Amino acid sequence: MADRSTHPWLRGPVPGVPAHLSPVAHALQQTLEETTEFVEGFPDDLLWEPVAGLATVGFHLRHIAGVIDRLFTYARDEQLTDEQRTAARNESVPPPPDAPTSVAELLAGVVEAVDRALDQLRATDPATLTDTRYIGSKRIPSTVMGSLFHAAEHSQRHVGQLLVTARVLCDERGALD
Repeated sequence: MADRSTHPWLRGPVPGVPAHLSPVAHALQQTLEETTEFVEGFPDDLLWEPVAGLATVGFHLRHIAGVIDRLFTYARDEQLTDEQRTAARNESVPPPPDAPTSVAELLAGVVEAVDRALDQLRATDPATLTDTRYIGSKRIPSTVMGSLFHAAEHSQRHVGQLLVTARVLCDERGALD
């Protein structure tokens, strides 16, 4: 188990990850650690509860996993599958009442996405970081590094939004007291 008394970027190199990609790996580790911390004890019945026009906690958990998966797909020079596009369209859609989703299930998706991403970082040749990659159906040019970095920073942004939404909802209900 990692020493969580310091932030990931202060813990040194991530085993097997090229030095050029350490900031991406550290940000993904922090995403996972903070997401786990911020949803600890969060009630399943509030996952899809909107507050103040903000996206729901359920959306943020799906989106964090999804954005990492999608941007790492582009970094591999692949286009999204139909399943990935459908998942992206449905990130904000609550599950049907007869198939509820739990915090644990959505958090497991974040864990899996980060684990796969770290494995991909370990396999990434630093010589490819400036290679062109095409993003989305419009095939907007970026680079391998651009895709990887954006996955890391975008997921961190949603962790912050998740924290705010979770705290507001729990303060209103007194759920985490």
